[in-house]
This record gives sequence, structure tokens and C-alpha cells, in this order.
Amino acid sequence: VVEALVDVEVTHKDRQRDGFKLTFTLGRQGMAQDFGLLQSGLLDPPNRVSIVIVIRALPQVLINGIIMRHQVVPSNTPGQSRIQVFGDDSSVQLDLEERSVIYRNMSDSSIVEKILGQYHDLVPMVMPTSETPSDKDRVVTQQVTDLAFVQELARRNDFVFYTEPTITPGRSNAYWGPKDPPGRLPQPPLTMNMGSETNVEQLTFDFNALEPVTPQANIVEPFTGRTVSIPVPSFLSPLSGQPAAPLRTTILRDTAGMDLIQASLRVLAAASQSADAVTGNGELDAMRYGRALRSRQQVDVRGAGHAHDGAYYVQQVTHRLKRGEYKQSFTLTREGRGATSSFVRQWV
Repeated sequence: VVEALVDVEVTHKDRQRDGFKLTFTLGRQGMAQDFGLLQSGLLDPPNRVSIVIVIRALPQVLINGIIMRHQVVPSNTPGQSRIQVFGDDSSVQLDLEERSVIYRNMSDSSIVEKILGQYHDLVPMVMPTSETPSDKDRVVTQQVTDLAFVQELARRNDFVFYTEPTITPGRSNAYWGPKDPPGRLPQPPLTMNMGSETNVEQLTFDFNALEPVTPQANIVEPFTGRTVSIPVPSFLSPLSGQPAAPLRTTILRDTAGMDLIQASLRVLAAASQSADAVTGNGELDAMRYGRALRSRQQVDVRGAGHAHDGAYYVQQVTHRLKRGEYKQSFTLTREGRGATSSFVRQWV
């Protein structure tokens, strides 16, 4: 199987499932002259796949996934027939069965822990939520798949949900919590125009003033019937020195029946999901970078000029591997221009 592998592509996205694509050559075997890889069944759904790379003697698991489909591309030219295998990360198993479940007297984080505990290859990493509604306030019901429900609970708390591979192939952490949790070690910086330290091959930045919005929301006070406006919370730790001021205003039309905490979280989620005015897209040479760039984490950029140096959130990374070559393309975001510090964070 390894000898037939032509190239590998793995994509990590911050708010969607990770995915992979494997391309193999196909050769005919046996009296029936059928394709051997197809006969073997190794590439059939729902077989599991772990993709591991080794850079500078350091193994790194890119994805623990499940094959979902494959595509056969026969060719009239000998040796050019291909099969492309597509799959998603291990969270796809949460999206296979719709359920009808009632959760009484449980916080959102407790519900998520209960759901994730049913999947033995996942290690739950659930950040706690404070609100625990009683039966008198509201009853939480699930009428969708586990994945859709966990993602909905994440959205209403301004959280994210995703799975990340551990150092053990086949085991993944299932993270449910704030978008950029504190305590993570910095990644090596993305570097331009610095001679031998340069690792970025190309990088472009886009500033879109229409991206940030100011959400407006109201709730109805249950005892007086008075309409109360919900203030927009300020961001505690902006990544840029000059965050872009929102030009647009949107109205959240689903908050009237919420309490103050629920509506405030809804406003915070709407503001944070549309705050990023600056987007950077580029490509780096993984061998020079020395490791796999990770999405859903921060990274520093240096050598791109004062307006664009500094910390960014890594929104998406696509790894492309073929014999003798490993490239990573990436998308970075933040809410404005200019760095908050003149120093690059130390990394290990």
C-alpha cells in the first residue's frame, strides 16, 4: 500500500471537521485483471486511518480519521490509473445517528461530557460552564446527531468543538471550550525576509473593513415585560494593536426569550465570529519550519512589515505531502493591523 501512495493531503479547519485525501496508483492483478487495492478492502469505508509524519526525528500525528468514500480514476495510459480516498477526522462518528434525548438539570458542559463519554477513542477535554438550568426554567432536548448537538452547545457558549490527535495514533482529544485556550506553548514564528531563518515562501494579507460587525440584541424582562438592551462585551486580549472599528450593525432576532446570561453569550459569539478584519494566506516549507503548523492556535509573523507583524490565530492549515516534498498552506486571522508587542514569543 505504501509503495502505491502518490500524495497525501490533510486539512485542519478551526470550526469544521478535519479531512484527508490519499491518492494511490492502481495496478491490475489476477485472472480478472481487477485493481488489487480495490480487492484488498483496505481502502473501504469505514476503515480507520492515522497519518503520522516524522520531522527531525519528532513524530507528529496529523490526523486520526475514518474513510468515508473513494473515487476510482482509470486511465488508458499504463501506470496512470488512480484511486483517491477521502475521509474525515474521528468526530465524524458523532454524526452518523440522530438521537432524541432529554437532559434534565444538567449544565451544557455536563451534557457534552456525557455525550463524549460514549466514544472510547476520544479523550474528553471539556471546559466547564456555570449555568445549570432546572426543570422549572427549561429542559434541554436533543433531536439531532451528537455532533450537531455538541456544536450547537458550543456556539451558544461562544465555544468551539473539535478533535485533535494525541501522540498515540488512533486516540484523539475531543476539545470543547474557548476558541483559543490559555496555556498552550507558542509555535515557531512564520518568518519572511530574514535570510536563512526564512520559512515562508509566499504570504498575502487582506484587510476587509466590512467583516467586523456590532451585534444588537434585546431581551424581555419576564416580571416587568420591559425590553432590555444587551451590551456588546469588549474583547479581553486582542491580537492586533489597532483593531478595526465595526462599520456594520446586525440585529440578533432570537434573543427575546433568553435570560441575561444566555443573551450575553449569544452577543459575544456573534461579535467574536465576525471580528477578524485581517486575513493572511500563505505557504511555507515544512522542512525549514521544522514541524507541522497547527490550526486553532496562535502563531507569530515576523519580517512582513510593522502593519502585519505580530500574533495571529491560525484558522486553517492544509498539509500536502509527496515524495521529497512537504508543503503547508495556511490561513491566518486577527481583528486589525499592528502588533501588540515588538518581541516574538519563545518557542520550544
